[in-house]
Amino acid sequence: MNNVGENLRYLVERPDGSYCFRLHRGRVYYVKEALMKWATNIGRKNLISMGVCVGKFTKSKKFHMQITALDVIQSYSKFKMWIKPNAEQAFLYGNHVSKSGLGRVTENMVQYQGVLLYSMSDIPLGLNCARRSVKRDLVSLQKLLKNAGVLNLPQL
Repeated sequence: MNNVGENLRYLVERPDGSYCFRLHRGRVYYVKEALMKWATNIGRKNLISMGVCVGKFTKSKKFHMQITALDVIQSYSKFKMWIKPNAEQAFLYGNHVSKSGLGRVTENMVQYQGVLLYSMSDIPLGLNCARRSVKRDLVSLQKLLKNAGVLNLPQL
Protein backbone atom coordinates (compact mmCIF):
# COMPACT_ATOMS: atom_id res chain seq x y z
CA MET A 1 0.00 0.00 0.00
CA ASN A 2 2.82 2.36 -0.84
CA ASN A 3 0.32 4.44 -2.83
CA VAL A 4 -1.33 5.65 0.37
CA GLY A 5 1.67 5.94 2.73
CA GLU A 6 0.96 7.67 6.07
CA ASN A 7 -2.67 8.21 5.06
CA LEU A 8 -3.37 4.54 5.78
CA ARG A 9 -4.61 5.39 9.27
CA TYR A 10 -7.31 7.64 7.73
CA LEU A 11 -8.64 4.59 5.92
CA VAL A 12 -9.15 2.79 9.22
CA GLU A 13 -10.29 5.72 11.40
CA ARG A 14 -13.00 7.31 9.26
CA PRO A 15 -15.69 9.70 10.52
CA ASP A 16 -18.49 7.54 9.08
CA GLY A 17 -17.49 4.44 11.07
CA SER A 18 -14.64 2.17 11.95
CA TYR A 19 -13.08 0.06 9.20
CA CYS A 20 -10.42 -2.64 9.19
CA PHE A 21 -8.35 -4.80 6.84
CA ARG A 22 -8.91 -8.55 6.96
CA LEU A 23 -6.97 -11.38 5.34
CA HIS A 24 -9.12 -14.21 3.97
CA ARG A 25 -7.77 -16.92 1.64
CA GLY A 26 -4.73 -14.86 0.61
CA ARG A 27 -6.78 -11.76 -0.22
CA VAL A 28 -6.96 -8.53 1.78
CA TYR A 29 -10.42 -7.02 2.26
CA TYR A 30 -11.35 -3.53 3.43
CA VAL A 31 -14.38 -4.05 5.66
CA LYS A 32 -16.58 -2.04 7.97
CA GLU A 33 -16.20 -3.49 11.46
CA ALA A 34 -19.95 -4.09 11.88
CA LEU A 35 -19.99 -6.15 8.66
CA MET A 36 -16.92 -8.06 9.81
CA LYS A 37 -18.68 -9.01 13.08
CA TRP A 38 -21.70 -10.27 11.11
CA ALA A 39 -19.40 -12.31 8.86
CA THR A 40 -18.09 -14.24 11.88
CA ASN A 41 -21.42 -16.13 11.92
CA ILE A 42 -20.48 -17.74 8.60
CA GLY A 43 -17.87 -20.48 8.51
CA ARG A 44 -14.54 -19.70 6.82
CA LYS A 45 -15.07 -22.40 4.19
CA ASN A 46 -18.48 -20.97 3.27
CA LEU A 47 -17.44 -17.31 3.27
CA ILE A 48 -16.56 -16.19 -0.25
CA SER A 49 -15.76 -12.51 0.31
CA MET A 50 -16.64 -9.52 2.47
CA GLY A 51 -16.22 -5.82 1.86
CA VAL A 52 -13.94 -4.52 -0.90
CA CYS A 53 -11.05 -6.66 -2.11
CA VAL A 54 -7.98 -4.42 -1.93
CA GLY A 55 -5.41 -6.91 -3.18
CA LYS A 56 -3.90 -10.33 -2.79
CA PHE A 57 -0.69 -11.97 -1.70
CA THR A 58 1.15 -14.02 -4.29
CA LYS A 59 2.81 -17.34 -3.58
CA SER A 60 6.11 -15.50 -3.09
CA LYS A 61 4.39 -13.30 -0.42
CA LYS A 62 4.34 -10.12 -2.53
CA PHE A 63 1.27 -7.92 -2.28
CA HIS A 64 -0.48 -7.00 -5.53
CA MET A 65 -3.11 -4.28 -5.34
CA GLN A 66 -6.21 -4.85 -7.47
CA ILE A 67 -8.32 -2.46 -9.49
CA THR A 68 -11.19 -2.83 -7.00
CA ALA A 69 -9.16 -0.76 -4.52
CA LEU A 70 -9.38 2.39 -6.65
CA ASP A 71 -12.48 3.88 -5.07
CA VAL A 72 -11.14 3.11 -1.59
CA ILE A 73 -7.71 4.72 -1.96
CA GLN A 74 -8.41 7.50 -4.47
CA SER A 75 -8.91 10.24 -1.88
CA TYR A 76 -5.95 9.13 0.25
CA SER A 77 -3.33 8.53 -2.44
CA LYS A 78 -0.21 10.68 -2.14
CA PHE A 79 1.07 10.50 -5.70
CA LYS A 80 -1.24 11.03 -8.68
CA MET A 81 -0.90 11.43 -12.44
CA TRP A 82 -3.51 12.79 -14.81
CA ILE A 83 -3.55 11.35 -18.32
CA LYS A 84 -4.51 13.33 -21.41
CA PRO A 85 -7.60 12.09 -23.30
CA ASN A 86 -5.58 10.82 -26.27
CA ALA A 87 -3.50 8.54 -23.98
CA GLU A 88 -6.44 7.25 -21.88
CA GLN A 89 -7.59 4.58 -24.30
CA ALA A 90 -4.05 3.33 -24.90
CA PHE A 91 -3.54 2.93 -21.14
CA LEU A 92 -6.87 1.15 -20.69
CA TYR A 93 -5.87 -1.31 -23.41
CA GLY A 94 -2.69 -2.15 -21.49
CA ASN A 95 -0.05 0.09 -23.05
CA HIS A 96 2.39 2.30 -21.19
CA VAL A 97 1.79 6.03 -20.80
CA SER A 98 4.49 8.12 -22.44
CA LYS A 99 5.67 11.44 -21.10
CA SER A 100 3.67 13.27 -23.77
CA GLY A 101 0.49 11.57 -22.53
CA LEU A 102 0.73 13.08 -19.05
CA GLY A 103 -1.35 16.13 -18.25
CA ARG A 104 -0.41 16.79 -14.62
CA VAL A 105 1.76 15.09 -12.02
CA THR A 106 1.96 15.59 -8.26
CA GLU A 107 5.22 17.09 -7.03
CA ASN A 108 8.03 15.31 -5.16
CA MET A 109 7.34 11.96 -6.77
CA VAL A 110 10.33 9.62 -6.69
CA GLN A 111 11.32 7.02 -9.25
CA TYR A 112 9.45 3.67 -9.12
CA GLN A 113 6.81 5.10 -6.79
CA GLY A 114 3.32 3.64 -6.94
CA VAL A 115 0.90 6.18 -8.42
CA LEU A 116 -2.81 6.45 -9.05
CA LEU A 117 -3.74 7.38 -12.62
CA TYR A 118 -6.65 9.70 -13.34
CA SER A 119 -8.28 11.00 -16.49
CA MET A 120 -8.22 14.78 -16.92
CA SER A 121 -11.81 14.82 -15.61
CA ASP A 122 -10.66 13.24 -12.27
CA ILE A 123 -11.97 9.73 -12.93
CA PRO A 124 -9.61 7.08 -11.47
CA LEU A 125 -8.34 4.77 -14.21
CA GLY A 126 -5.79 2.51 -12.59
CA LEU A 127 -2.61 1.93 -10.63
CA ASN A 128 0.88 2.15 -12.04
CA CYS A 129 4.54 2.68 -11.22
CA ALA A 130 6.36 5.91 -12.04
CA ARG A 131 9.37 5.25 -14.24
CA ARG A 132 11.00 8.65 -13.71
CA SER A 133 11.08 11.08 -10.85
CA VAL A 134 9.62 14.56 -11.17
CA LYS A 135 12.68 16.18 -9.60
CA ARG A 136 14.96 14.49 -12.13
CA ASP A 137 12.91 15.98 -14.99
CA LEU A 138 12.95 19.43 -13.39
CA VAL A 139 16.73 19.33 -12.96
CA SER A 140 17.22 18.35 -16.61
CA LEU A 141 14.84 21.15 -17.68
CA GLN A 142 16.77 23.62 -15.53
CA LYS A 143 20.07 22.59 -17.18
CA LEU A 144 18.49 22.91 -20.62
CA LEU A 145 17.20 26.42 -19.88
CA LYS A 146 20.53 27.45 -18.35
CA ASN A 147 22.37 26.34 -21.49
CA ALA A 148 19.85 28.27 -23.60
CA GLY A 149 20.75 31.49 -21.78
CA VAL A 150 17.72 31.88 -19.51
CA LEU A 151 18.90 33.42 -16.23
CA ASN A 152 17.46 33.75 -12.68
CA LEU A 153 16.28 30.16 -12.29
CA PRO A 154 15.24 28.99 -8.81
CA GLN A 155 17.47 26.31 -7.30
CA LEU A 156 15.98 22.85 -6.71
